[in-house]
Amino acid sequence: MQEKDLETRIFDDLDAHRANPMNDVLFKFIFGKIERKNITIDFLNAVLEESLEHPIRDIRFTQTEQVPQDDGGKLTRFDVACELDSGEMIDVEVQVINYQNMQRRTLYYWSQMYLTGILSGEDYAELRPAITINILAFNILPQADPHAMYSIYNTKTGDRLNKDMELHFLEIPKFTHKPVHEMTKMERWLAYFGGKLSEQEKEELAMSEAAIGNAYDATSAFMMNPQDRMNYVNRQMAIMDYNSGMNAAEKRGEARMATLIQRLIADGRTEDVRKVSSNAEYRKKLYKEMGV
Repeated sequence: MQEKDLETRIFDDLDAHRANPMNDVLFKFIFGKIERKNITIDFLNAVLEESLEHPIRDIRFTQTEQVPQDDGGKLTRFDVACELDSGEMIDVEVQVINYQNMQRRTLYYWSQMYLTGILSGEDYAELRPAITINILAFNILPQADPHAMYSIYNTKTGDRLNKDMELHFLEIPKFTHKPVHEMTKMERWLAYFGGKLSEQEKEELAMSEAAIGNAYDATSAFMMNPQDRMNYVNRQMAIMDYNSGMNAAEKRGEARMATLIQRLIADGRTEDVRKVSSNAEYRKKLYKEMGV
């Protein structure tokens, strides 16, 4: 597919008000801003209703970049990070592309967040519970339920070690569509992220959940800004380029090419992704350059 075709498809979606809320650029705009924190609070209450012993009344957004402790460490960038009024730390991640590393990735992100809860010289009692919520556009877990929570348990007795770790997975493709009036609050958020509702269903959803209505309004405001709109388009194109490149690699049976494409996407080199899918000589050049 040519670049112009990709742009046309994306702009057609925008013009039809079908912007993808799982585009991480748009997601951060809606859920990561203090002026719209009520949207984030409502979503968190829906996900964590059974985990917490109280409703969330307020949050404080925190730094999304975790600087490594030494020069050789890995920089961690959260999509949305916040602290609850009761002290728990939250990281919300949106993942559209399945890099086949989600289980380990979420453990790493959780550990980085957990470590920020204690300063050098402080007692371990100062550590605070850390909760990671992963919103996924693909399935990786065996259960049929779209929402799963993992923690640390005794494998024989089922006894939970403590409540310091919670890893939530929302696998959006597992959500079974149903009439809006039959959905629970959690299911309405799953339907929102699924992005497959008709205009009538969107209106019904917005009327039934004020926070989701505000999220739709925020999307309209986002798309009115030319720079935000272009950032969204560029991100959508990068996702499409990745999928196109991976499909080409799969057809050729080239695991090496798939690895190269993953590294290029991670480095933000989307133009190179387009080239390696069709240009064998350029592909060989990048194999050598990136040590693949």
